[in-house]
Amino acid sequence: MIGNSAFYGCSSLTAIIIPDGVITIGNWAFYGCSSLTSITIPDGVITIDTYAFRGCSSLTAITIPEGVTMIGEGAFEVCSSLTAITIPIGVTTIRNSAFAGCSSLTAITIPDSVTTIGDDAFLNCVALTKLILSPAVSIGEDCFLNCTALIAAVASKNMPTVSDLLHYRWHRNVAVTERVNALLCLKGTWDHVENHTSGEEKSDSLKRKRTDEAPLRLTETREKIPKVLWRVILEFL
Repeated sequence: MIGNSAFYGCSSLTAIIIPDGVITIGNWAFYGCSSLTSITIPDGVITIDTYAFRGCSSLTAITIPEGVTMIGEGAFEVCSSLTAITIPIGVTTIRNSAFAGCSSLTAITIPDSVTTIGDDAFLNCVALTKLILSPAVSIGEDCFLNCTALIAAVASKNMPTVSDLLHYRWHRNVAVTERVNALLCLKGTWDHVENHTSGEEKSDSLKRKRTDEAPLRLTETREKIPKVLWRVILEFL
């Protein structure tokens, strides 16, 4: 085991080879090793723990061995030079903020073995334009918040068509119909809000119904619906 805080703040460390026999990289093990450009992780490692490589801002690429089952909270957070990472089949959990602030990361493939991605896992990955993941994965709050390039890629329709996605992504036992219906329902709700005018006449019965309720403001509805829509759209990537 590489113990907790073993190389914490070793800002002049540029490369390291972790020996065979290590199964856990402990909490904060390489936290703040800002000059680290190369690291070799042996196949025996099964856990990369909390903040293990946080702030390794010179690290450009890393290969996670196939034995790893869990990527800890903030494990690669603010690795701002990281452009590529391979997540192997066998990983089941990517914890909160695992790759948050990896501002140079452009593409990532998450294998089907991953069942849970935590809150803020890819927060502020502003260069991310390609994402491949299973539609069955459980995604945490704000998982892709501020992934501006990814949202722009969706908005400009540079992604595959919905029919292609249905054909290639959901050919297995997945509730395609429910997902499509949910998207259409949200789109219809958004269209309704877009076309709604604040001066529209309301019926007497509706007025009576809302007598004791706070009025629904258009701006509040407009702010909430797009966030829900993006959550569904991201599942189609």
